[in-house]
This record gives sequence, structure tokens and C-alpha cells, in this order.
Amino acid sequence: MTDQPSSARTGRTMVIATLVSRITGFVRTLALVAALGLGTRLLDAYTAANVLPNSIYELVMGGAAASVLVPLLVRVTADDGVDEDLFTQRLLSLVFYGLSAVVIVTISAAPLIVDLTVPGFGSAQRALVVDFTRIFLPQILFYGLSATLAAILNVRGRFATPMWAPVANNVVVTATAAMFLLVGGTGHLETLPQGQMLLLSIGTSAGVGAQMVVLAVVTRRAGLPLRLRADPRGIAVRRIMAMAGWTLVSVTAAQVVLIVVNRLVSQAGPGAVGVFSNAYTLFQLPYAVIAVTVITGMLPRMSRAASRRDLSQVTADLSHGLRLAGVVLVPVAAALVLLGPHLAVLLFAHGNASPAAAHLTGVVLAAYGPALVPFAGYQIMLRAYYALGDTRTPALISVVVSAALLVLSLVAARLVPGRDMVVALAACTALAYALGFVIVAQLLRRRIGRIDGHRLLSSYGRMSVATVLAAGLGLAVGVGLGGSFAVVCAATAVGASLYVLIARLLRVSEFTILTAGLRVPRI
Repeated sequence: MTDQPSSARTGRTMVIATLVSRITGFVRTLALVAALGLGTRLLDAYTAANVLPNSIYELVMGGAAASVLVPLLVRVTADDGVDEDLFTQRLLSLVFYGLSAVVIVTISAAPLIVDLTVPGFGSAQRALVVDFTRIFLPQILFYGLSATLAAILNVRGRFATPMWAPVANNVVVTATAAMFLLVGGTGHLETLPQGQMLLLSIGTSAGVGAQMVVLAVVTRRAGLPLRLRADPRGIAVRRIMAMAGWTLVSVTAAQVVLIVVNRLVSQAGPGAVGVFSNAYTLFQLPYAVIAVTVITGMLPRMSRAASRRDLSQVTADLSHGLRLAGVVLVPVAAALVLLGPHLAVLLFAHGNASPAAAHLTGVVLAAYGPALVPFAGYQIMLRAYYALGDTRTPALISVVVSAALLVLSLVAARLVPGRDMVVALAACTALAYALGFVIVAQLLRRRIGRIDGHRLLSSYGRMSVATVLAAGLGLAVGVGLGGSFAVVCAATAVGASLYVLIARLLRVSEFTILTAGLRVPRI
């Protein structure tokens, strides 16, 4: 019981750090849209190129970082016979050498990678994407080192610092977009000078590098000397590869879907890539603030419980995480569905952005809305398998979900051609992750005996009732006022207030737990 205040403070700090990180990330998105122009071929080229380092990183390491590093480091910390610092240095060295090689190979293959991912671009746009990509690809190394350093800090009890680090990235990229405007940059691809292209590309990669530097400095202050080791022996490379092997299968399946979807979007018309990407960024914002915070704090606890074979505690942590995430994400999902077009117009219809592209972004966001809760629940439950040291089962589930999304996307592209295709593709995401949520829940229940299903259904049922009642009246008030700004502000204020009131009346205990954890203690 003595660690509850500390846990509450840690959770509060994590939420604040994640919120600041995502807000600054959103400001970065707005700055780029204002500078490059939503609906322009320049923003499409920049977005297509900037996605590639993330995709390649996820393919070669991202899945392993999520599923292997924290459980592995937790076990090393508990083993008195292992030199923890030496093990960690060798692990970091392996990541550095391996991803450096990946960067060299992918830079050489940049034109082939671009042709594979965005075949719908013309020759001038393709050439610009290749130029951007070659300067963006070192981000692969920065992402890998950042993920490893974050895992090290999490195992050492430093949960909040990795969540603050992306602020450095966001500030650098936002400043880059501002400088682009100051030097006279516009959204016209045809008139982009070489100097402005270098400003955008170098500034973007420097942002990811700044994030890595922040984590490296904090890791050193946490007591770990950062040294490259030439010999990776002693870190159980074969075991790591075995654990990551199945994760690689799932990540590969996901990247295949991403490539296919990007190819489809690139052929949906000018500006479609930027529209689809920015809608997805908005959709991910509440998931990142709430669900990722829950996952980050939950995974080390579940890993320790699993190492003790305490399945009841694994169940308790899982149920707690799902309910805490749901109490916020259920009403937010409703807000995305009801307010998506108004929100996007309010945020994006400025500067070089096209109002029609901003509205389409909102429609895509509304189509993404129903995916928010099943997507978050699916991701949280997968972490229970990772805590148990099982990467095979979640990998196979992920392959099924990816296959479903791939089939749905291909069918949607054939049935809904043109710019409306991006709306249909977003709706396919909701269907695929709803399927994934059901599958992982059933299989996990068989694995650990129970997932506290009755309590989860009861809690989510009351959250849904509170959301429906609050959303209906909130939207009615907002629409009555007219104008996107008035609609968003009024509907959000009225809806949120009613949700809080109704949730308390319905005794949604998770809401009380959440507010108690966020309350600043009196001194």
C-alpha cells in the first residue's frame, strides 16, 4: 500500500508528459500543413517520404522493441549473475551496428523503395520523394536507439522521461516549418528550391536526432555509461531473435498492408496522401495519450507478475488497464464520429491548406472514430502475451487482422474509387480491429483463465450509456449555434460536462480512479 501515492504521481507525470508531447506533436502537424499546404502535391511528397523511415524501422526492429526489450531487461535485472550494465551496453551496440547497416542499404535502394510505395506519383513528385527519403532514412537509427534507451529507462523506473523526449523532436520540426515559411516557402512543388528542400529534410531528421540525444543524456544521468561494445556475446542474441521472430512476422504483415494502402491512396488523387495521413494522426492522438500511457505503466508490472506465474495479478492489471483506457476513449471515439469534419476544418483550413481537403480530412477522421476503442483494447491485450513471453500467439493474431484489413481495403478501393476511397479505407480499419479485439479476447481468456469479462462489460456498458446521453445533447447544442468553432467548443464543453455528471451518477468507478490519479496533491 505504501507505493500507491508514488504510483499515482508517476501515472500523473506520465499523462502530463504524454499530453505535452502529443500537443506539441499536433502543433508540429499544424505547422507543416500551414507551410506545405493540405491538399498539395508537396505535402503528399513530404508525407510519403517521412513515412518510410518509420515503416522500415518497424519492419526491422519496431516490433521487437515493443514485445521483447522490456520483458528481456526485466529478467536481466532480476538475475544476480548478470552484469546489467555490460548487458545493456552490448544490447545498445547491437542496435547501433545493425541499424547503421540498414540505413546504408536503404539509402542506396531509395528509388526502388519509393516506386514500391507510391506508384501514383508523377516524375517530378517522385524525384522529390526520393530526395526527401535519402535524407530521412538516418531516422531509422535514431528511432532504434531511442526505443532501446526508452526501454532501459522504463525498466529502471523512469517512465515519464521517454514520454517527454518527443517534445524535442516536435519543437525542432515546428521550428523547421516556421523557417520554411520565413524564407518564402510555398506549397508549390514546381517552385521548391534545393535549399528549401534541404531545410525541410535535414530539419525533420534533426528532430528525431534531438529526441534520441535527450534520452541518451537522461540514461547517462540514470547511471548507465554509454559505450559501444564490439562484442555482442553474452546478451543471448539467439534468444532475442527467437522472441522477435514471431513479432517480425506480424510486423511484416502490417507493413505489407501499409504499403498496399499507401499505393491505393497515392492513386486517389492530388492531396489524398496528406489527407489520409493527417486524419490518421488525429485518430492516433487520444490513443497515444491514454492507451500508450496505460501500456507503458502496465507492461513492466505484468512482466514481473508473469515471471512469478501470478496469472491472477496479470488479469487484474489487464482489466484495470482496459477499464482506465475505456473511460476516456469511449467518449472521445463518439466525439471523433460526430465532430470530425468540424474539427478538421477548424484545425486545418488555414494558410496554404485547401478547405475542401480539410473537410475531407474530417470525414476520414469520423470514419476512423469507431476503430478507437477496439484498436486500443486490442493493443493492450496483446501486451499481456508479451508479458507472458509469448510472441507467437499475438503475431498470428496480427497476421489475421492484417489479412482482414488487406482484403477489406482492396474491396473498398474497387467499390469506392476516387477521393472518397480514403474514407472507405478508414472505415475498413474499424472493422478489422473490431475483429482483432474479439479474437484476442477469446484466446487470451483461454490462456490465463479469465480476463474479468463481466466487470469489463459492466464498466463499458455504463461508459457507453453516459457517452450516448452526453453526446446527443452536446451535439444538439453545438449544431444550434452554427460554425465549426462554435460547434466544436459548445459540443465539447456540454458533452464533457454531461459525461462527467452521468458517469458519476452511474457509478463508473474508473472515472473516479482516473481523476484521483490526476489530482495534484495538497502540500
